[in-house]
Amino acid sequence: MTTNIQTRTGSGMAGFEATTSRWGRITMMAGLVLSLIGPLYLVFFGGLDITAGHIWLAFIAVAATFGIFWIMEPLTYFPILGPAAMYQAFMIGNISNKLLPAAIVAQSSIDARPGTKRGDLAAVMAICGAATVHLTSLLLFVGVLGTWLISIVPDALIEVARLYILPAVMGAVLVQCIATMRQLRPTIFAIGAALAVQFVLVPLVPQAAMGATAITVVATIMLSWFGRDRSAIHTTPAEEEPSDAARDAANGSTAEEIR
Repeated sequence: MTTNIQTRTGSGMAGFEATTSRWGRITMMAGLVLSLIGPLYLVFFGGLDITAGHIWLAFIAVAATFGIFWIMEPLTYFPILGPAAMYQAFMIGNISNKLLPAAIVAQSSIDARPGTKRGDLAAVMAICGAATVHLTSLLLFVGVLGTWLISIVPDALIEVARLYILPAVMGAVLVQCIATMRQLRPTIFAIGAALAVQFVLVPLVPQAAMGATAITVVATIMLSWFGRDRSAIHTTPAEEEPSDAARDAANGSTAEEIR
């Protein structure tokens, strides 16, 4: 019976991953095409004096500022979100301040480690819930009540919210990550690297401010690798966490014993 459960679970997850990978690529390509329709129309039919040189110059300016995040963000988010949720996250946006916190809280709530099948499924469902709440709140508080709310909320309160809401969310996410991962040495390296970059490197080299996040991530990875405990036996999250099939089998055995 356990073998049958494991087979069904494995085939089900394989089908899920194949489906999400196929439709994830399709929807991402569709989003890319739709996002380019407007600019391409303006370039070719808008009567604007835009040349290829202007476009390449603008691209280089954007890439010089944000290009590092095109590489670092997928590397940073993938271990927590998993492949299926990555498609969702990059299609929806607001990953670091909305979708990632939702995924981390969901995984912590059901005691699912990032990188496991349960963790990936929890991230998918959490992002679905976060997107639903986001769209509903936008419809209500922006579409219906937006103008009225802005008229009655004091400017000082809006300024406080603008300055402190994001740091508060990110601080909570940081604590949740530390509590969930329980990796003391990488945590110390990450905090030390962030402090060194923010308070030492950036004041000495102001030009490094735009790449401070990327520098911190790379430094943390390198420090964690070279400073790891080589005497410890490391296992993957999948090895540490019981499989869904084993959990179902255990629950079935318990139910039979009760009967």
